[in-house]
Amino acid sequence: MMGVVLALVSAAAYGMSDFLGGIASRRIAALRVVLVSYPISAVIIAIAAAFVGGEFSWRSMLFGAASGLVMALAMWWFYIALAEGPMSVVSPLTAVIVAGIPVIVGVVGGERPSVVSYGGIALAIVAVILVSREPPGVGDHTVSGAKAPQFTRRVAWFTVGAGVCFALSFVFTHQIEVGTGLWPLVVARTVASVIVIAIAAGTGQFVRPPGDIIGFAILVAVLDVIGVVTMLYAFQGGLLSLVSVLISLYPAVTVLLAVLVLKERVGRMQLVGMGLALTAIAAIAVNG
Repeated sequence: MMGVVLALVSAAAYGMSDFLGGIASRRIAALRVVLVSYPISAVIIAIAAAFVGGEFSWRSMLFGAASGLVMALAMWWFYIALAEGPMSVVSPLTAVIVAGIPVIVGVVGGERPSVVSYGGIALAIVAVILVSREPPGVGDHTVSGAKAPQFTRRVAWFTVGAGVCFALSFVFTHQIEVGTGLWPLVVARTVASVIVIAIAAGTGQFVRPPGDIIGFAILVAVLDVIGVVTMLYAFQGGLLSLVSVLISLYPAVTVLLAVLVLKERVGRMQLVGMGLALTAIAAIAVNG
């Protein structure tokens, strides 16, 4: 049960982080927000790790580094896909890959959730697809006759690549051993920070963001720390197949905040998805 609670806290933190990052990204490129938030996350986790302690493990450190590598690539490719393709296709497809791959890896690795939990997993995957879809007429509008974004082969590759990398970050984090403290996460965020900085430099985005955006980036960093730390402990106390699919429900939090704070319109299917998400959480919590 504790693993379920921690997974939901992680999902909430990531959902709020995406909400704030989305607001900041309306003014500057999203990569520039991550450029600030990731190094701050690494510093905060390092300070916390010094107090938590833990035994050194090369295996866990390597999995932490691998998690940071794929997470940085996932963020980069996901932003490219969103910039060039239709959000109504890119977001749901990424979501189902992120939710589905860890379930497959967990089951193949010997995990055996209950029958009701399998039902919860199925509902959660459907829920995250529905919640991630933009309402009709919102996501892919055009201005002045501009051509609508197309789901080209290039966009498809970036979408699938991002989804696979996000999913692998879950799988690699799950492999971090109990008792190693937070140091593997320090390695993960440090590796991710170095890669993001290199990408930003290579794409001409290595520029200090405006002062008001830095405040958003710091909040995103704090939420990122909460999300990744609770995710680690959730994985160490629960099944990969169940914990990962619960964390994958974070878009529901983002959509809920957009409705409550920004008064954005929510589509009927998104409401259905949020209802399915609550049902899935109940099924997994009771039988997980």
